Amino acid sequence: MVKRALLALALVAGAGGCSAAEQTSTPEVQAVASFTNPVFSDNFPDPGALLVDGTWYAYGTNGPAGNVPVLTSPDLVTWASAADALPQVGKWASPGNTWAPEVSAGPGGTYLLYYTARSTATDRQCVGVAVADEPGGPYVDDAAEPLVCQAGEGGSIDASPFTDESGERWLYWKNDGNAIGQPTYLYGARLSADGLSLAGEPKRLLRNDADWEAHVIEAPQMVRHDGKLYLFYSANAFDKEAYALGYATCEGPLGPCVKAAENPILKTSPAAAGPGHGFLVTTPGGESWMLYHAWPPSAIGSVAPGRQLWLDRVEWVDGRPVVKGPTVQAQAAPN
Repeated sequence: MVKRALLALALVAGAGGCSAAEQTSTPEVQAVASFTNPVFSDNFPDPGALLVDGTWYAYGTNGPAGNVPVLTSPDLVTWASAADALPQVGKWASPGNTWAPEVSAGPGGTYLLYYTARSTATDRQCVGVAVADEPGGPYVDDAAEPLVCQAGEGGSIDASPFTDESGERWLYWKNDGNAIGQPTYLYGARLSADGLSLAGEPKRLLRNDADWEAHVIEAPQMVRHDGKLYLFYSANAFDKEAYALGYATCEGPLGPCVKAAENPILKTSPAAAGPGHGFLVTTPGGESWMLYHAWPPSAIGSVAPGRQLWLDRVEWVDGRPVVKGPTVQAQAAPN
């Protein structure tokens, strides 16, 4: 994960150099009938997404565009750079290593941004939460300490919130064990009603015990589809062709969870290298799509263009998610 931090600092992201007015405005875009990948060709790693009032917001790992670069889109296909969602990290953290942010709707019309940053007290990556009145921010984290910080297990990263049909809030993340030569686990815990603190003890749900996962399992996202719970995740080295995406089925928000026999369900192709850190979205038309990052095969691990933003359809076959990608041919736009 140290490599990830160093690379994230160096990679070129977004549309740097735009004025504040240009960054915060959303251009009028006509609906598209079809599209080709990537949907954003500049560097935008570790995407998380949220739909608010007809606009999609995507949040990514830090780079020249800010601590939390933001893209906006009317259709998941045409993306424009917006302002940094987190101009200042929490007082517990130092800037420059702000990874894998995700946002969920909070109480009272607020929005909650869960992000990873470097703890000044432990010198490990830890998870914080910040609050804003608008989905694009600016978000403010006024906590004195991180929300989750498993320093003895290498740190805590890749936080992903989940609100179940009951309204209960949950948080998922991984311990950064690979940073210190230890196993990695995907954790889950209940959140308080306001989403600002843990309301229960963390529970280990999965660990890196499959051959394709190698030394690391990361980037969890819990999704409920047709009444069933699916825990998506990525594994292996993020800057290698072996990086890929899989999933597990879970009996409840805190498991038990069983990995799918067909994993990985999204992997390197001649068109895209190391696809992963996916985020499944459901469109207003009820379609499932996977946003994820991938490298150009000829430039994996390179500074430019970096990890580009891709979008592919997900079909559900006998209760199993099937990612139709990586796809470079023209395909029908999301509905």
